[in-house]
Amino acid sequence: MRDFERPGRSPVHGMTAMAATSHTLSTDAAVDILRRGGNAMDAAVAACAVQCVVEPGSTGIGGDNFCLYAPAGGDRIVAFNGSGRAPTGATCAYFAGLGLGGGLPRQSPHSVTVPGAVDAWCRLNADHGRLSMAELLAPAIDYARDGYPVSSRVSRDWARAADLMAGDETLAKIFLPGGRAPRVGSVHRQPLLAATMQAIAEGGRDAFYTGEIARDMTAYLRGLGGLHTLEDFADARGEYVVPISSEFRGRAVWQCPPNGQGAIALLLLNIMSGMETGDGPLTARRIHAEIEACRLAYRARNMYLADPAFAEVDVETLLSPAYADRLRAQIDPNRARSPFPDEGLVRHRDTVYIAVVDGEGNACSFINTLFDSWGAGLCAPKSGVVFTNRAQGFSLDPGHPNRIEPGKRPLHTLIPGMVAAEGRAAMPFGVMGGEYQAMGHMQFLTRFFDYGMDVQEALDAPRFMVDPWTGDVEVERAIPDSVRRDLAALGHRVVAAERPIGGGQAIWIDRETGVLTGGSDPRKDGCAGGF
Repeated sequence: MRDFERPGRSPVHGMTAMAATSHTLSTDAAVDILRRGGNAMDAAVAACAVQCVVEPGSTGIGGDNFCLYAPAGGDRIVAFNGSGRAPTGATCAYFAGLGLGGGLPRQSPHSVTVPGAVDAWCRLNADHGRLSMAELLAPAIDYARDGYPVSSRVSRDWARAADLMAGDETLAKIFLPGGRAPRVGSVHRQPLLAATMQAIAEGGRDAFYTGEIARDMTAYLRGLGGLHTLEDFADARGEYVVPISSEFRGRAVWQCPPNGQGAIALLLLNIMSGMETGDGPLTARRIHAEIEACRLAYRARNMYLADPAFAEVDVETLLSPAYADRLRAQIDPNRARSPFPDEGLVRHRDTVYIAVVDGEGNACSFINTLFDSWGAGLCAPKSGVVFTNRAQGFSLDPGHPNRIEPGKRPLHTLIPGMVAAEGRAAMPFGVMGGEYQAMGHMQFLTRFFDYGMDVQEALDAPRFMVDPWTGDVEVERAIPDSVRRDLAALGHRVVAAERPIGGGQAIWIDRETGVLTGGSDPRKDGCAGGF
């Protein structure tokens, strides 16, 4: 239990239904849907649509989506991969011919994959929801058309991306009114996005992937030199996939399979399951162990993970106890490893995560992203769609399993999580923050299960992360100076994190009492809410 004399918040408790998101307006929309008879999937879609409006830098309908769903709260986990694909013609040879062998530039059409989120929402709603898409999108349409107040963390991130937005005429017109980022508490509107969402509400996925909206998107991207075609958009489809799992502290932890990095979250849990918990989660010895496990697991990620439709990904070996034992044995408790070489991947920071449990026990773990803040920094001029820069997740090395190819999905950082125990779903959870997500899943679950924190405390706890490109260990300010000095003595290059590390939400389901306990990360503007 937290110290009530220190700043912080208590977890939220309820008996019937609950939602936890990174924005208060999104949580409110989800809870309203639940009160009106919608189920967990309905509430997740509605909440995500709102976040695409009120957290425009973190997520959008031009991005991607992954979902884990436990119908009736059982341990049969449904997984959906709604990540977008590279356009026709996208090959390593093509980009090498453009002189881009070193990487795809962010603010260019070449960083844009075909958006997968809208297809995912419509498919999941049709298969598992109860209310119509028109009902689910109504709150988001209202905010986009009539306006919404810019919240504190959103305003901060908005201002940091102002230079990027200034590089695209439509993006600047929408998001830099008067030539500057809106301040906290100012009211912002997105009428183009409202009209596009209204078209989706009335016409479903085809209204987005065919017709005028698709023509607007493809004409804009091709006008900039992109390879995208109307056929690429019309053929965009997500897919149900077989989820993967590993046992941690007697419970099953479920993840989506590659092309996402959920296997790496499970690998980290497998490594840490054999580690002593020590005196606490923020001692130098424990932090050192987690950092070294992260270096090893992320090296495996960068070497092996890719779209399994295009490359063989040996998930069975990655999740085997023998592999975790082999990596754990490489950790020197008294010295940091040398940094691993850059594998050619790019930084990616922004995402939104949503957890929902309804009165029937359905549990939904839902995550949506534009990849980086405001994605590619490109916006379709008539539809107001901000595009993802997810193609930067590809390698341009022709010999790499994650190399770019037509219709291929890149290595993805999105990983919704679900814990199950004794045949029932126990906790939808997720952590935001790009490459941090796999590390964040491990940190959240170990703090919850190994150190007895409640869901809010586990989300509040100070964070640290290895920068995969420099080897630096980024730490939040709440990590004590004495611990930083001890880490430096072990050979770590400790630096202050540029901004708060990640975010997250979770809802714990107590099957004995029927109580739902939710938490939402203080690093964002959100909350949990229930009844």
